[in-house]
Amino acid sequence: MNHSEIARYSLAAQHITQPDFTSAEEVVRYMGAMQAQDYPGALWSVALRTPTLTRKDVEAAIENRSIVRSWPMRGTLHFVAAADIRWITQLLAPRVLQSAAGRERQLDLNEEAFKKARDVIVKALADVPQLERSELLLALEHAGIATENQRGYHILWRFAQEGLICFGSHVGKQPSFALLDTWIPSHDPLPDRATALRELAIRYFVSHGPATLKDFAGWGSMTLTNAKQAIEYAGTEIAQSLIDGELYWHAPSLREPASHSTLLLPGFDEFLLGYKDRSAMLEPDGLQRIVPGGNGMFRPTIVVDGHVDGTWKKTPKAKEIILTLEPFVLLPAHVIKDIEQVARRYSIFLEIPVKLK
Repeated sequence: MNHSEIARYSLAAQHITQPDFTSAEEVVRYMGAMQAQDYPGALWSVALRTPTLTRKDVEAAIENRSIVRSWPMRGTLHFVAAADIRWITQLLAPRVLQSAAGRERQLDLNEEAFKKARDVIVKALADVPQLERSELLLALEHAGIATENQRGYHILWRFAQEGLICFGSHVGKQPSFALLDTWIPSHDPLPDRATALRELAIRYFVSHGPATLKDFAGWGSMTLTNAKQAIEYAGTEIAQSLIDGELYWHAPSLREPASHSTLLLPGFDEFLLGYKDRSAMLEPDGLQRIVPGGNGMFRPTIVVDGHVDGTWKKTPKAKEIILTLEPFVLLPAHVIKDIEQVARRYSIFLEIPVKLK
């Protein structure tokens, strides 16, 4: 394997080119965590790693509480398996919370304010399984706790990383919140730090490999020291390869990459978000095209044989979805045919006709 082949092996490891999982829970647990900042895109990220799951199927996994959406790592929304939410959050959230001290001073949030807000939220959710975000913010306001200028959002963000709350199911198009211990009850003891680091390294490198130490540390927002410890704890559960002079870790047995693949990936898919070094997937100026102006909003991508060759967008109509392609290069006729096939899979996911513009 050389550097140019890494992306194709990553697609195989992530079960994107070989989508053989049968449930949303299987996908999310295998991946460790999947970025879910863009909720509709995150549902597609989960489903595309299976042959036939629909949006409703993935949302059913949220409803039945086998997967959950929260802020377990990097201060960013992710899907994780319900059984993993506590240990991953306990392992990775504290470092993010420490870095938020300055922002909390700007928002005039201190421990006294958080204690008051915690009491309000626990009381509001005591007799109902979940409340919409707007309802929780209103409860805070009624208690004299200001929520404007992202203050209320930050309170919810912090409490999720402290393990008090998590997202529930969507109510229409609106997200809801629930008490974590009510939504996902658990009496299992949490693993010790060494065991948690070991499990995290195995999950990451098996599902994302080949990947580097810096990729892993960035994905988990860990120090390089902790990332190295995790790799050491993983032992023979992961393997290493020297690729063009750099050390990569991966599953002991690599999945063979597809000889050819054309994909329509959502904007925040782990194929791009799971790595610090994206040079195998992108040209030097490619990230600017995917994240215009560096605004943090990743556009959905057209990926051909592991390389990002364009972006796409969807436009909902009354009875169908229109997909507009924005390629970076001239796409050959056989790639366009492949995209038509992928669009049919996307139509199955959405349960509505999809047409290419």
